[in-house]
Amino acid sequence: MVIEVLKHSIMITVFVIVMMLVIEFINVQSKGTWNAFLQKSSWLQIVIAAFLGIMPGCLGSFAAVSLYVHNIINFAALVTVMIATSGDEIFLMFAMIPDTTVKLVFIIFFIALISGFAINFFTKKNYMPEHRKQTDKFESKENVCSCYKSSEIIGQWKNITFHRALLMIGVFLFLIFLITGDIGPEEWGWERITFILIVAVGAFIVSTTTDHFLTEHIWKHVVKKHLLKIFLWTFAAFFLIHLLEEYINVNQWIHDNVWWVLLVAVLVGVIPESGPHIVFISLFISGAIPFSVLLANSIVQDGHGAIPLLAESQKSFLMMKFVNVLVGLIVGGAMIYFGM
Repeated sequence: MVIEVLKHSIMITVFVIVMMLVIEFINVQSKGTWNAFLQKSSWLQIVIAAFLGIMPGCLGSFAAVSLYVHNIINFAALVTVMIATSGDEIFLMFAMIPDTTVKLVFIIFFIALISGFAINFFTKKNYMPEHRKQTDKFESKENVCSCYKSSEIIGQWKNITFHRALLMIGVFLFLIFLITGDIGPEEWGWERITFILIVAVGAFIVSTTTDHFLTEHIWKHVVKKHLLKIFLWTFAAFFLIHLLEEYINVNQWIHDNVWWVLLVAVLVGVIPESGPHIVFISLFISGAIPFSVLLANSIVQDGHGAIPLLAESQKSFLMMKFVNVLVGLIVGGAMIYFGM
């Protein structure tokens, strides 16, 4: 169990870190124009977040967390992507109930949009801690630095720094483990290929970027500030979840009262993990629960996409989950009431 938890934790941590350094690279190289555009248009943030959320698996939610941590998207967009995300269970649903899954994805996409716009009406804030938001902003003097100078690449490799060497070893080892299936998805598919491509982009950045950007932005800002914290929180969350699953049989919680089943489905959705929610897919397939309960669970749960958020901002995680639970109860309750 510990080995599996360790593998999952390493995979999520590395992916989030790579996403963060890619975002940082793009932001500095573009002089911050792309994130400034997103920051000015909260409506565009929500629309993009909804599309990120309906991407199968947790890749979209990982990317959104990185954007949120960097203060590029606001809380409304964060909630949007987490409502739209159904985690790895979406693969199982597409395999077993494809027609229902297509309907669920369309419904959940529009629910996420409506919820995001509603929250955006009341607040456009990002609830990351203030001291972290300040350090995540890019000062004007840093924006004039270059992330990439082709004329310096050979010289940088001849006089390679300790930080570059260490990061390159780590990235290439992780790529090898991804390719062999020792870490990440066990079978070849779009998800493993996507992971490999994104990490390969990270490897390109680490191997070609300037010494200044690598030291000041990647090492000091991304690695030193975020890597250990994300890994420890991720490992702790996975380990606790596995312990609970060893001693608690979720199936025993389900009984004939549909309102209690709805409440249980929503509460189980709070768990930041793919796995416990499969019971509701099985119950729906067997005809034991209505579509409304499956939808409510899908609204609240977001696979393990929210675990990095838990590591970075517990306040944002709790607020996001509270909103998701509220939306799940309202939508599921309304559908049950009207016999849907």
